Amino acid sequence: MKAVLLDEERFAPGIELTTPEKLGELIRYRGTAQDNSVIIERCQDADIMIVGSLRIEREVIESLPHLKLIHLTSVGTNQVDIEACDDNGVEVLNSPGFATATVAEHTFMLLLNAMRAGVNYHNKVMDGSWKQKGRAGVIQAEVIDLEGLTLGLIGLGDIGKRVSKIAEAYGMKVLWAERKGKKPRNNDYTDFDTVLMQSDILSLHCPLTKETKHLIDAEAIGKMARNPVVVNVARGKVVDTQAMAQAIKYEKVSGFATDVFEQEPADESDPIVQLAKQSHPRVILSPHLGAGSKASQVKLWQVLTQQINEFVSQN
Repeated sequence: MKAVLLDEERFAPGIELTTPEKLGELIRYRGTAQDNSVIIERCQDADIMIVGSLRIEREVIESLPHLKLIHLTSVGTNQVDIEACDDNGVEVLNSPGFATATVAEHTFMLLLNAMRAGVNYHNKVMDGSWKQKGRAGVIQAEVIDLEGLTLGLIGLGDIGKRVSKIAEAYGMKVLWAERKGKKPRNNDYTDFDTVLMQSDILSLHCPLTKETKHLIDAEAIGKMARNPVVVNVARGKVVDTQAMAQAIKYEKVSGFATDVFEQEPADESDPIVQLAKQSHPRVILSPHLGAGSKASQVKLWQVLTQQINEFVSQN
């Protein structure tokens, strides 16, 4: 079978991407534009498409007669029209488990930067404020410890559970949120609205689905009684960006630390980016690289290779 890798740039330079042994051919493109005609042209004869963040729409799927498998270099599958794949007999595989440790660590990188105003105080050193005003003159945003705070987790897959363990090591109380509108399945889970009300920090780890799009909207924010910091390492559209920006502006939430955005790459039109450019001490951004460690990328290719070899052997 022939496979096409559309965005090799997903992987850091120096990582060896060995062709899966069961494949007859692997064509590699460093990057591919978000253009259906380009994707169709590059994958015209492909049995397998390997892709990361590009949206794969129905038009593309229906224009590729040889396509049997779309293999994603991600855990999420929201970038692919799954219904169109089902209609056309195309299987979709994600890459489970490769990023559990690194995304959990990235969660705490964002969280700690927000709670301790890390970027803000870094900038105070770099712009000379510390030298000019002394330490007392630059301490404006409160530095907040994690011990004793309540962390609410929305999404309890492998990553969410890993975050839970790390939080407990910091001395935090952890609440596992049940799905919105559902009764807690057991004593380990807490009603969704109660988690919103009782959390000092809310961390998002759920997949993007029809049910979770804008899960954190103005209504949900209105139930957050403790003015929490919200951390998003899930998908950008889980949060209503406009509602979040307004909540930060009016201090309904204390801060927002995110690795993901409703539109990616994010630009200056994003209201959260605008807040960061205004040097809000608890708005912390990263460019969707929560799973970007070298170790996780090596593991990702290993998972992908195994799954493609199994698929080819069975087909």
